Formats: sequence, structure tokens, C-alpha cells
Amino acid sequence: MPERPATDRPATERTRRSVLLGRLSLPERTFVTDALRAETVGGVLLLIAAVAALIWANTPAHQTYETVREFHFGPSSLGLDLSVQHWAADGLLAVFFFVAGIELKRELVAGELRTPSAAALPVIAAVCGMAVPALVYLVVNTVGGGALDGWAVPTATDIAFALAVLAVIGTSLPSALRAFLLTLAVVDDLFAILIIAVFFTSSIDFVALGGAVLGLLVFWLLLRREVRGWYIYLPLALVIWGLMYNSGVHATIAGVAMGLMLRCTRREGENHSPGEHVEHLVRPVSAGLAVPLFALFSAGVAVSGSALTDVFSQPETLGVVLGLVAGKTLGVFGGTWLAARFTRAELNPELRWPDVLAVASLAGIGFTVSLLIGELAFDEDPVLADEVKAAVLIGSLIAAVIAGVLLKLRNNKYRAMCEEEERDEDGDGIPDIYEQDKPEYHLRMAEILERKAVEHRRLAELARVRGAGDGD
Repeated sequence: MPERPATDRPATERTRRSVLLGRLSLPERTFVTDALRAETVGGVLLLIAAVAALIWANTPAHQTYETVREFHFGPSSLGLDLSVQHWAADGLLAVFFFVAGIELKRELVAGELRTPSAAALPVIAAVCGMAVPALVYLVVNTVGGGALDGWAVPTATDIAFALAVLAVIGTSLPSALRAFLLTLAVVDDLFAILIIAVFFTSSIDFVALGGAVLGLLVFWLLLRREVRGWYIYLPLALVIWGLMYNSGVHATIAGVAMGLMLRCTRREGENHSPGEHVEHLVRPVSAGLAVPLFALFSAGVAVSGSALTDVFSQPETLGVVLGLVAGKTLGVFGGTWLAARFTRAELNPELRWPDVLAVASLAGIGFTVSLLIGELAFDEDPVLADEVKAAVLIGSLIAAVIAGVLLKLRNNKYRAMCEEEERDEDGDGIPDIYEQDKPEYHLRMAEILERKAVEHRRLAELARVRGAGDGD
């Protein structure tokens, strides 16, 4: 006997099984909406910066691009005489990872990762979404005799760039899919941080590292004592960052560590936790300034017919492209399916597995962190590093096109779902979909409909009288 659809099963059976990609709670939905709005604006700026970098690096003025990117400044006595490109990668991206640390902390204590059952889906999807691209890269380069150093390049997802793609193609995702994409990216960032810390730390200066740890301890104690004032924390953060950079551990780890220390739970009488407040202040700086500037000075690679051919003929670059386009999609989709299969979770009846496939293809856009890991993996071979950057750009572009096509096929369904989520017929500021179990909501709606009924009866009577008068 064929299995009955989810909507035809007895209610007791449906309630026993958890819902995969189900509706968010109202507070979580509000947070996700606000966070993604800022990321979308930042993503558009990121896209503009990437295009500007490519144009600048492929015009007769390309030498000025190299001159600006390699210009050094900073106190050499402190070991911080860095190029503009390094300031962008090690300095500005620390702000990006600081926000990522806050996001991760919030997800762990108040979001989708706070309980093992809720965390299972995004964690399994993210792990598979990083393992499969790495495996694809390793297989391609083992067979083709390429360098295995770049295995981590196609493992990252760029949430801002993905949202910019949605904005450009004019597609809105239902809140459940948006939350899944955001949580997936947060877990993805966590593993990217671990990869950078473990695999791209060659030598350690334990004196500088000890100083950074001591600074982090002071940072934590100040937070515990609820000391306030940006003029205290900002200089301390700069000292911690400088010590972390000189320790040999990638400096962005300092940003993550400080972000994880902020309190992200609300106390009685608080509208926002300190972590949410700081994130609200810093996210525009990260999305609107730090990441676009990093893209401007990292995405500028020479693009020509032969260069594009090399991307698909060299094992290192081909591994990156296939890892992003095929590995990420198969990994995230396969991980989600496995989570549903082995946790007995049931897909939201309003969604279908092709919707999960479309979001999984969006995860193949690996711009920012992939570029950073590419620089770290091939720092001793600048030519190959630039070729890998080109592969990241091409792979992300192909993934964006595929995702755009898949999402457009379901755009009418998504638009209807979004309109249903936003509908507020009683005008109380809360979407009606969240008030179906509240008697006062139905009483308000009854009053509204009764007033409308009275008005329609009046209009009907007026129309009848006019019709009778015309007949005479």
C-alpha cells in the first residue's frame, strides 16, 4: 500500500514526528528577518565590490590596483607593517568573524542550536556540506596530480552573497528556508574558523599568544562585571587582535573569541541582550564596509580566455569549481535528507525536497571565506592563489545561476507563503498566522467581519434602491 501523504496521516502520528523546516516562533522570525535584511544590503555591496575589483584588475589601470593592494603601512615595531590586502584579510575580516561569533553564541543559547534535536539538522547539513566538497577536491586532485593544500577552499558558504543573489533575481524565501540558510551559514562559519585555526597555523609565538589569551581574559572579566563603554573595549580589542596576529594564529580568531564571550540571553526587562545590541551596531560595519573592502582587494584577478580555460583544466581550480557547484549542493541536500531519514523528521508539508535542493545550491556560493582560505592555502604560490580565486568566482557564479533557476521555478509558491506569513488583517502588528490559537484574535476578527457585513448590507440596500429607481 502506498504511503499516505503527510497531510492525510492521523494527527497523533504527525505530532509524534518532528517537523523539518517548520514555522519559526515569532521572536525567532523577527530576529532572522532583521539579520537577513542587513546581510542582503551588505551582499549587494559585496557584489558591487567584487565586480569593481574585477574591472579594476582587468583594465589598463591594473598596475594601480596592484600598487594600492601591495601598499604597506602600520607600525613595523609592533609587527604590523602590512599591505592593504593583508589589513583587509587579517584586520577587517576580524570584524566579520566577531559578528559570526555573536551569531554562533546566540544560536547556541537562544536560537536553533540550543537543543540537540533542533541542532541536528543544520549541524548534519553543514558537516556534510563541508565534507563532500573537500572530498570532491581531494578526489579531483589525487586523480589529476594537483596540490591537495586547497581542500578547504570549497567548503565555505557566503550568506551575504547568497542573499544578494536572491535580491538580484527578485526571489523571496519563506522564513523557514531563510532561517535554515542562516543557521547553516553560522555552523559553516564555525567549522571554517576551526579549519583556519587548526590547519593554517604554521608556527606559534607563545609569548604573543599568552598575551592575547590574557587580554581575552580581561575582556571576559569586564563583560562579567558589566563594565560599559566602547572606549574601554575597542582599544582592548585592538591589543588582543595585534597580539593574536603576532602569535601566528590567524588574527580573525580573536574576533570570534570576543564575539563568543558576549551575553546573548535576555534578562527580565531587557528588550535585547548585550550581544544582540552589539551585533546590531557592528553588523552594518561588517556587512557594509569590512567584507566589501576585503572583496575589493582580494577578488581582483586577471580574467582572460586562457585563464578561464585553465580553471577547467587544472586539478586545483577544477576541484574548487566542482566542490562548490556539485559538492556543496550534494552535501547540504544529502545531509538534510539523512537528518530527516534517521531522526524521523517530517518535511514541512508546505515545502518539497526540490526547495531544499534549491537552498542547497545557494550554499555553493562560497565567496568571502573561500577567498580567504585560498590565500592562506597557496600563500607561497601567488600565481596559483590567483587562479584559485578565479575558480572561486566562477564556481560561485555557476552556483548562483543554478540556484536562481531552481528558485524561480517555485517563486509563485514562495510569494504566496511569504504573503501568508505577513498577513495582519486585525492590524495588531502580529501576523495572523501566529494568532490562530488565541480566542481574542478570533473575537477581533469577528468584530471586523461584522462591521464589513453591515457595510455590505448597506451598500446592497443602496444598490437595490437605485436599481428600483432606474426601473421606474
